[in-house]
Amino acid sequence: FLKLRSSVVEESPARYSLYLYGRNWPVYWGTATMIDAERRLLASALLDPSNQRFVLLSDSCIPLFNFTTIYDYLITSNLSFLSLYDDPRKVGRGRYNPQMSPMINITNWRKGSQWFEMHREMALHVVSDQTYYSVFKQYCQPPCYNDEHYIPTLVNMFYVELNSNRSITWVDWSRGGPHPRKHGPADINHELLNQMRYGSECIYNGKTTSMCFLFARKFSPSTLNPLLSLLHFHS
Repeated sequence: FLKLRSSVVEESPARYSLYLYGRNWPVYWGTATMIDAERRLLASALLDPSNQRFVLLSDSCIPLFNFTTIYDYLITSNLSFLSLYDDPRKVGRGRYNPQMSPMINITNWRKGSQWFEMHREMALHVVSDQTYYSVFKQYCQPPCYNDEHYIPTLVNMFYVELNSNRSITWVDWSRGGPHPRKHGPADINHELLNQMRYGSECIYNGKTTSMCFLFARKFSPSTLNPLLSLLHFHS
């Protein structure tokens, strides 16, 4: 979706900088290497003091609004947008390793999406942590997945007041199962776009709003042209 994302950001070149992270780090799904990669990305972006908001997106994510709308929504908020929750099931608390205690207790344990948005202060906390990162690296092994538990647990333990406790990436879990629905070309229409943009209710800067999501997933590569056509009328 590079073409789609490029069409969004090209309208405001003065508000962003482009970087190419040249080193290729081996990353393996479900392991601590995913957190290693996320922390390296954040650390690299933090080197530029003008970078204030940090969004991690998957290759199946799309923007729901134009750049100015997304930029203003994020830069005007004083909170980060990370979803974290206490899941009592096997896929939540069942992944906790008692060997993490006493550094991390099961009451601290949280789960959340690996696709996050955080402000600079939160990003600095995540990158600078060595103590709890080391505990996760040693004791969180599959079926414990670092990318779903490390940042949510760290934020829950120390930085709750910096977080909105909601995601800004829309996803459809209505079909159940371990993975969200993946949308194809036939799904792309005005109704879906409006549902993703304004079909929810949340709190933003202390007030209730229907504009809760700035991005959405999962979308197959074959949806690119329908999305380009549709988003052209919703910029």
